[in-house]
Amino acid sequence: MMGGLKVAIPIKDAKLKPHITESMKQDSRGKILWHFIVHTLPGVQTLLNQWKRQAASCSDVQLYKQAVASLQTKAFHCQGGAVFAVPYKAQEDVLLRLIVAYQTICDYLDNLCDRAGCTDGNAFLQLHQALIDALSPGSKPVDYYQYYPFKNDGGYLEKLVNECRLCVEKLPAFHMVHEAVINLADDYIQLQVKKHIEWDKREKVLIKWAEKHIIDYPGLKWQEFSAACGSTLGLFALLGLASEERVEQQEVQNTVRAYFPWICGLHILLDYLIDQAEDRAGKDLNFTFYYANQEELVKRLKLFVAKSHTHAKKLSHPVFGRTVVEGLLAMYLSDKKVKQQGFKKIAYELINQSGPGAWRTYQLCSVVRKFL
Repeated sequence: MMGGLKVAIPIKDAKLKPHITESMKQDSRGKILWHFIVHTLPGVQTLLNQWKRQAASCSDVQLYKQAVASLQTKAFHCQGGAVFAVPYKAQEDVLLRLIVAYQTICDYLDNLCDRAGCTDGNAFLQLHQALIDALSPGSKPVDYYQYYPFKNDGGYLEKLVNECRLCVEKLPAFHMVHEAVINLADDYIQLQVKKHIEWDKREKVLIKWAEKHIIDYPGLKWQEFSAACGSTLGLFALLGLASEERVEQQEVQNTVRAYFPWICGLHILLDYLIDQAEDRAGKDLNFTFYYANQEELVKRLKLFVAKSHTHAKKLSHPVFGRTVVEGLLAMYLSDKKVKQQGFKKIAYELINQSGPGAWRTYQLCSVVRKFL
């Protein structure tokens, strides 16, 4: 599972609202979560509904099927990614539109690579050019389906790309983050292309690719670099930063260093951790399977938690950065799959590594899940 972080959709039960409200009044992190739940999530749903209506223009049955499926089954990616619009009130609506459109492209293309019976790397690379064009105002759109067996989407993908372009043009400091977001987008694309080619080739290709890059990240393992590439959180963090009137280059560098590889890596490794059972059953690639044992996995995850917090302190919005880390731990580790796989001890070790804030958020998520 790639892309934006998973999020549970609250809060329909009247009995739950007083508990949630009081819990969230405790600190500034709680206020961020409250705004996210009350204001941001309904906005995301409105945008997703709009894209569902647009998806109806796909005349190719396979493309329509995958477009609708990505919007219905991966909505939580957009919901989670949308938290990066919260700290930036002046541009919150623009960021929300941008994040939802960009993540929708990611999820749609992921389905096209994973569920339509195609394993052509050239086709995948051409499709994913949309993610670069979406961040490159003024570039000329290409035929994204040139090498793909299904083609007529009624302009759906191009409309998503154009929506992103219109939004990034409204971000005052986009020029400051453009190079960094393109680099992150390219890493994401390379991972997606390689992990969807023929099964007997993908592992060797992935390892060879990742090992060339981890030279720049001493001590990082190839599967950890690959995991970090699979998250869009760093890209969304940079887009949020670009919404401010003045941005220093040091802020951009600090954001990249915090998210890549640490926060992004933590995000995807947690995702793979809770998916271990189903990935074993389905014989799917899972980056947590490449550790020597579970003890090594936990040790590395603790390192990612610690490094994420250390680097989050240097961000322009350090409280928000800490909230993201705590939210990742709380959302993933409160999932029922943790208990089902006997991972409670692991969950508690990781939450302890993060600290009291993570425990509060975890307890909140655990309560919310009881009412879902």
